[in-house]
Amino acid sequence: MSDWTPKLNPTVDLRRLPLNAEEGFVLSRLDGHTREKDLPALTGFPPDKLRDILARLVSQGALLPGTEAVNTVVPPTVEPRAPELDASDTEPLPEAEASDDEAPPEDEVPESLLGDFRKLFETRLHGLPEDQRVALAKGAEDPELSALCFDPVPAVIKAVLENTRVGLAHARLIARHHRNPVGLEGLVARAAFASDTGVRRFLVRNPQLPVAVFRRLWAMRRLMEHHKLTVDRDVPEQTRRAARELLRQRFSTGPSEEKVELILNTEGRALGALVGMPVDGKTTSLLCGRTYRSPMLVQNIARWSAAPPALIAHLLKQELVRRQPQLRMMLARHPNAPADAKRA
Repeated sequence: MSDWTPKLNPTVDLRRLPLNAEEGFVLSRLDGHTREKDLPALTGFPPDKLRDILARLVSQGALLPGTEAVNTVVPPTVEPRAPELDASDTEPLPEAEASDDEAPPEDEVPESLLGDFRKLFETRLHGLPEDQRVALAKGAEDPELSALCFDPVPAVIKAVLENTRVGLAHARLIARHHRNPVGLEGLVARAAFASDTGVRRFLVRNPQLPVAVFRRLWAMRRLMEHHKLTVDRDVPEQTRRAARELLRQRFSTGPSEEKVELILNTEGRALGALVGMPVDGKTTSLLCGRTYRSPMLVQNIARWSAAPPALIAHLLKQELVRRQPQLRMMLARHPNAPADAKRA
């Protein structure tokens, strides 16, 4: 499958399309950031069947046809069949494409201009009385408006946000450089800014971001995005700790497909933060539907105390495990290992 990223067509009302259950399910799993080749793990459909479904969705206008889709999505040629796990997909999922929070935000302010804006604030604006800076911020234009984004006083930041000329570039400056929780809460209160990729990216790296604000922003993000925050050294420890707590909460209630994506894409490394967290039957079924060739993944699952018995039994049958006695020994020592494996 290709690197094409299926995206919904915003000009089409999906409710008016004659979609079947499979097509509706695939649409529900699209977030505009997941590549075509990563969708089998999220939907449970084999790659060939998924291509057929995507082709039908493109032909009906539900998806935007990308240049990659022209070459990779083919018309349906077989009768629809029930979804099944693709057990022949033998490798762990490749690392998912960088999430929108890791992509460089568009319209980023060049570093050279940042120094100019900060210098302008420190030399010309910082010495003004606070009430004068507030009044100036409400009607200022660039470069003064951008310079006022460096103001440490929340009242000035609130006035900047009320300025009719304020845009995403100014919001990103505030998220990156403002060091007062009150000002950051005022920024997040603007939905258009809180949903921006660059604003979120800088907020989680801001040491003054309140935990409550972080939880509100990240509560429904994908499990992989939570995990990436927990291992990002640019994120302050307070936010990383909150991300670990939120990861455990979301893992217990999140979709099975996201749990599988997290385990496979990290080769089981994420399981170290999920000690004692069991998985549901659907997650177990998806994990047992794969052939494993990564020793690191098998080792990390063997160290996971909550690994389900069915998964341990499935791993013991893998060719990789049969060829490597040390892997078989690790799995046999697991509390959930089958009795015959322990005796052997």
